[in-house]
Amino acid sequence: MIACYCRVSSKSQKNDSQRAEIRRWLKGHDIEADAVTWFEDKESAKSLERPALAAMQEAIFSGNVKTVVVWKLDRISRNLQDGINLLAGWCDRGVRVVSVTQQIDMSGAVGRMVASVMFGLAEIELEYRRERQAAGIRVAQGKGVYQGRKKGTTKAKPARARELQEQGLTTSEIATVLGVSARTVFRYLVAVGEKE
Repeated sequence: MIACYCRVSSKSQKNDSQRAEIRRWLKGHDIEADAVTWFEDKESAKSLERPALAAMQEAIFSGNVKTVVVWKLDRISRNLQDGINLLAGWCDRGVRVVSVTQQIDMSGAVGRMVASVMFGLAEIELEYRRERQAAGIRVAQGKGVYQGRKKGTTKAKPARARELQEQGLTTSEIATVLGVSARTVFRYLVAVGEKE
């Protein structure tokens, strides 16, 4: 079986462009749709705790998956150590990993080496983005333009945090779903409790 893995960082994002590129690769290699299983996450790549990734891992460990196809390696992980460990485990099991936009086809020792370089670049890119954002905020603060987020505003509604809690999700799971920190989830839940 061929596993096609797509990931976007939030529920509001779509993975249509990733699917289109992967389908183009599959078609170019005469791979039929019934030979493919799609795994899709809407979670950050900072953690490997993602439902679809876990399901794909299970299929790999059981020997059902022989090839993993991704749009880009950073869809799997943006953390160098996590990404290398994950791919090393796959390569050790004889799994072929294909990144269609980066035109990388890896397996074995060479695959692990190439993957380590690519994951390293993804981690550097993420760090540069954070540095640029912080620098931009400092400049804006110096000009008196940026005041930070206004007190009382939220990235997601506190009521949604309560709904997810009532569905049995843990604080860390709620944080992942809402794209906020666990500390923010606690604030949301306290805020909702005070209004009741």
